[in-house]
Amino acid sequence: MTSTSQPGAGPAPTASVPRERNTTLPGLIAKIIFLGIVLAIGVYAVPLLIHYKMWMWLAVMVAAVVLIFAIYLTKRFIPGKYLFPGTAFLTVFLIIPVVLTVSYSFTNFGDGSRSSKEDMIAAVESESFKRTPDSPIYTMAVGVAADQNAADGPFTLFLISMDDADQTVLAGRHGQALAPWDGDAPTVADGRVTAVPGYQLLTPRQINTAYAELQAMDVAAPGDGQAAIKPQTPTQAYQGKVTIKYDAAGDRLVSDAGVVYPNQTVGTAQCFVAPDGKCFQGKSWLQNVGLKNYSRLLTDSGIRTQFLAAFAWTLVFSLASVCLTFLLGFFLALTLNDERVRGQKGWRAFLLLPYAIPGMISLLIWSQFFNKDFGLINQLFGLDVNWFGDPTMAKIAVILVQLWMGFPYMFIVCTGALQSIPGDVKEAARIDGSTGLSTTFRIIMPLLLISVAPLLVASFAFNFNNFNAIQLLTQGGPSLSGQFTRGGTDILISMIYKQAFGGSGTDFGFASAMSVLLFVLTGVLAAVQFRITKRLENLT
Repeated sequence: MTSTSQPGAGPAPTASVPRERNTTLPGLIAKIIFLGIVLAIGVYAVPLLIHYKMWMWLAVMVAAVVLIFAIYLTKRFIPGKYLFPGTAFLTVFLIIPVVLTVSYSFTNFGDGSRSSKEDMIAAVESESFKRTPDSPIYTMAVGVAADQNAADGPFTLFLISMDDADQTVLAGRHGQALAPWDGDAPTVADGRVTAVPGYQLLTPRQINTAYAELQAMDVAAPGDGQAAIKPQTPTQAYQGKVTIKYDAAGDRLVSDAGVVYPNQTVGTAQCFVAPDGKCFQGKSWLQNVGLKNYSRLLTDSGIRTQFLAAFAWTLVFSLASVCLTFLLGFFLALTLNDERVRGQKGWRAFLLLPYAIPGMISLLIWSQFFNKDFGLINQLFGLDVNWFGDPTMAKIAVILVQLWMGFPYMFIVCTGALQSIPGDVKEAARIDGSTGLSTTFRIIMPLLLISVAPLLVASFAFNFNNFNAIQLLTQGGPSLSGQFTRGGTDILISMIYKQAFGGSGTDFGFASAMSVLLFVLTGVLAAVQFRITKRLENLT
């Protein structure tokens, strides 16, 4: 064939090819829907976060919405489409909890100290509100203007004294004294207001929903400027007085009986102190206590002793869990790696069964196996051992269960590592006259540890904080005399859990300080182990 182009002529014209669209119509619609959902979530969440003064989460929410729109509306941040989801989840579920834990460790956050000083004072005064002796009880109806939302208010109380034969209707609003109603005549039935012209009356359910707002209303009682009217039930109200008031000049609480509760330091934080030297009603307010939680952990002899005892058992528990499961897993893997063993696949599948059962189920079942009276262990072997009643036997039970649950993982790891070792190595050792046992411990074991050692370090770190193994099996028990925070099998993480969520009260600030110290200990131990295992690289 000869070319149709002529010498000296320009390039042959080519048909214009339209550029491929970067975004298809379904993709564009999906993007619009996705961004609309993100914007709707942001619009809904931001006012709530501002209302509850959750400033950190507000910053996270605003930053996330802005980043999502910047990534998906421009072409400059295409890699961000792949990096943002993982980074966002890492921030929300890891970084922020760590930051919150560290920040709480410098506070007294816990039972009775979760809100501000002003909120605490308001709560004390509200709880001290008592009915005035011989004061009337009122039937109550709550209304709002007909053009207002029933849930938003402002609310008006329509009251009738049960002692008033004339059934005079009284009305009260926030900041005003209770007075006879001067509007259009309301409808009264059975001593209770049932309708008011220009108003809609709340149902009992709506009153229950708005009960907190109704309790906060300041309606002065008639003829007594010190008394006020408070709802008692959705249909009744009563007259009473605040028996404990805050004296701002002296920064103290004062009761009607003349008892003074000064603002003093108790423990690590300030509170209003009762005559017995304790915080009034066990209440304080959220405040920064600096390093007092850490100082308490290190200087309080009782807490320090319990912490060190839990730390020692945590080390034993973690090392035993790793070493015993590794030795058993390695032995089984080495045995089944021998070509002379028949049915290798079947045996390997059988040994993996404990690993296939969810850990939570296994732990709950084993907790029944160790029951003293009707447990399988005692009945099968004819024993009468109180496994969970004695601290030593409980620890043995915990380690045995860990051995059962952990050896299949080590068996899998060691099987893979053994199969990766070239057969020439074993053959060369055999030619050099090395025995089977010598080959195993001098050649195969070091080579296997090169690949397995990092997994052993990770397994140690996991068991160092293996909360489920303790909580689901023994709940940290048995109890120890004189130790209310630590049980006989409590490791550090379960001891911290009891400190934060214990039945005797929660102390999140102190538990956070313990968590920070636990984090540091785990990191230091892991770094030491990695430094030691790195020496195995010289074997290659």
